[in-house]
Amino acid sequence: MNLSPQKADEPDVNLTPMIDVVFLLLLFFMVSTSFIRESSLKVDLPEATGQTTAEKDKPIDIIINADGQFTVNKITLTSPNKEDLSAQLKLAVGENSDPHIIITADAKADYQNIVTAMDSAQQLGYSRLTLATRQKTNEKR
Repeated sequence: MNLSPQKADEPDVNLTPMIDVVFLLLLFFMVSTSFIRESSLKVDLPEATGQTTAEKDKPIDIIINADGQFTVNKITLTSPNKEDLSAQLKLAVGENSDPHIIITADAKADYQNIVTAMDSAQQLGYSRLTLATRQKTNEKR
C-alpha cells in the first residue's frame, strides 16, 4: 500500500488562443486606421522661447480683425475675399519665392477667415506660415 501523495501534473498553459486574439486586434487596428493626411496646409507654430529669429527678408503680415477684415502689410482690403487677398499677397511678396507670412488674428475672428488666409498663401505656393500668438500672463484682470 502506497500512502505517499501523488504529484499533480504541471498545468499546461496554451498561449495559442491569446496570440490569435492579439493578431486579430492588430489586424483590425491596421485596417481601420486612416493614414491619409486630412489637411495639406503646413503651419509653423511659434515656439514660446521668447527669443526672436533673425529674418533675411521682412515678413508679410496678414492681420484679421474680429469683423473679418483683412489687412496685408498695412493695406486694408475693401472686400475681404480670397481673390483679393491672393492678389494683395502677390503684390506684397514681389520677387520673393518663399516669403515668411505671419497671420495675426483676433481671438474673436471667425476660424474660416484664418483658414482662408492660410489657403490663399498655400495656393500661391508659400509654405512658411506662422500663426502669431501672445503668451498667457498670470495676471488677474
